[in-house]
Amino acid sequence: MRKKSFVSQYWGYLFVLIPVLLQLIFFYLPMIQGFFYSLTDWTGLTPNFNMVGFTNYGNILGDQKFIKSISFTILFTTGLIIGEVVLGIFISRLLNEKLKGVGFFRTAYFFPAVLSTVTLGLIFKQVFNYGLPQIGENLNITWLQQNLIANESTVVLGVLFVALWQGVAMPIIIFLSGLQSIPQEILEAAAIDGASKRQIFKNIELPYLLPSLSMVFIMALKNGLTAFDLIYALTGGGPSDKTTSLGLLVYNYAFKSNQYGYANAIAVVLFVIIAVISIIQIRVSKRFEV
Repeated sequence: MRKKSFVSQYWGYLFVLIPVLLQLIFFYLPMIQGFFYSLTDWTGLTPNFNMVGFTNYGNILGDQKFIKSISFTILFTTGLIIGEVVLGIFISRLLNEKLKGVGFFRTAYFFPAVLSTVTLGLIFKQVFNYGLPQIGENLNITWLQQNLIANESTVVLGVLFVALWQGVAMPIIIFLSGLQSIPQEILEAAAIDGASKRQIFKNIELPYLLPSLSMVFIMALKNGLTAFDLIYALTGGGPSDKTTSLGLLVYNYAFKSNQYGYANAIAVVLFVIIAVISIIQIRVSKRFEV
């Protein structure tokens, strides 16, 4: 029997080797470098730095900007998760109905997802600055006459509204796919047995949507904890650092204060937070999957 050459025997592994190398070069290597620089006082302006150990991590606990930033990030992420899940399920159930023009609405709801986040932020910035106050004046609506993203009491809701306007598009598609995977025979049998729409949703649709819920949760969690471009374009972290997310805080320390070592320490803490929450969520969700 003729022995295969090394190339003909293992050429298929090249298709795996290339993406693995790209992952190592562009993900794991920068991650290791980031952790290394978090142990230094590197300014990012010169190649010189001193090792400071875990001093940067100790300083994080007493940093009021970090405390304020993580408070907003938690609030923003929670609102994003709840909003994407609730709105995503509600709208996807509507789109799953056999209605006229449902194809148009499915396309319309997904349209915000294809827009650039920075472009979206700049557009809504003008809407909040000029569009809504003008509408408020014409309709004599007092609370709408002011710039909602310039007011500390309404800026979080304004940012969350824009984030959900774009962010809910993908969850709708995911939940709609989950709903359409339910065998039609099960739904027909439940209807024949006299089950109400609420009972069908609770006992049939929701169990089938648990894998989709897990996916949407992780996506919303990641988008909330790493929020940067939308907030940077929409509010810049203001007013009074009211909307400074952890991602924006890392940017400010690195590129405005030239504290690259400290910025990397915050980034490492953010990575650990996302990893721990994701692992817990995945393990919990597996217990309820059908």
